[in-house]
Amino acid sequence: MKLLRVGTAGAERPALLDQDGTLRDLSALVDDIDGKLLADDAALVRIRAAAAAGVLPAMEGAEGLRTGPPLARIGKIVCIGLNYHDHATETGAAIPAEPIVFMKAPDTVVGPDDTVLVPRASEKTDWEVELAVVIGRTARYLGSAEEALGHVAGYAVAHDVSERAFQIERGGQWDKGKNCETFNPLGPWLVTADEVPDPQALPLKLWVNGELKQDGTTADQIFPVGEVVRYLSQFMTLYPGDVINTGTPAGVAMGQPDPKPYLRAGDVVELEIEGLGRQRQVLKDA
Repeated sequence: MKLLRVGTAGAERPALLDQDGTLRDLSALVDDIDGKLLADDAALVRIRAAAAAGVLPAMEGAEGLRTGPPLARIGKIVCIGLNYHDHATETGAAIPAEPIVFMKAPDTVVGPDDTVLVPRASEKTDWEVELAVVIGRTARYLGSAEEALGHVAGYAVAHDVSERAFQIERGGQWDKGKNCETFNPLGPWLVTADEVPDPQALPLKLWVNGELKQDGTTADQIFPVGEVVRYLSQFMTLYPGDVINTGTPAGVAMGQPDPKPYLRAGDVVELEIEGLGRQRQVLKDA
């Protein structure tokens, strides 16, 4: 299933995108798309049954509706740095022996086509297309990557926007360059795990002002999705509705020759992951 939330910010309604591309209203079945729903197998079965029976009403006024983040009430966002071989190479970094872990606050999340704000005093705002993993079952001390994949509810497109000077040149941890307002567009859809048989076979692409910058595949991940979930469960409990951003392939501004083409107000970023949808953001100054 392709689950999403549509409407003005803070007042989104739950919906399903059917096989014909019609937006179907889920409001009569569920309150929202969140961790509580993803952990409720019976509720998901009801949605699937209603969709198969063709009884879900079309969303009124769908053409003019904003698409919000596909997940409400996110508990935490855990991110993996330098998780693609080609990205580590372009930045001159050694291949990490263990996953590099940092956090993003849930309040960085915006819709897939919402405005992204360039922070005040920013000179190095950068782009990163990423596969987001959404947790559907509580995960702690998992024993294998295969077991870990059974705790995944679904997948989405994430844009891990980053300010490199804040991240690298201002001391401390990476969090200063990762948690600026609007720095995590998510969606358009949460695609349930049954529709993604192999999360290591997903092409990812990103364009800036129409120019292709990133063209990678999750097959190049150093630590695959199952191993990332297993690894994180040794250090923290993952709950339904938690999100994991799993890293970005080569092609970021930081990895390009000087003068590096960092983002500015007026730039347009588009990104997609095959089968998971497409995003488009116009940048403005904060």
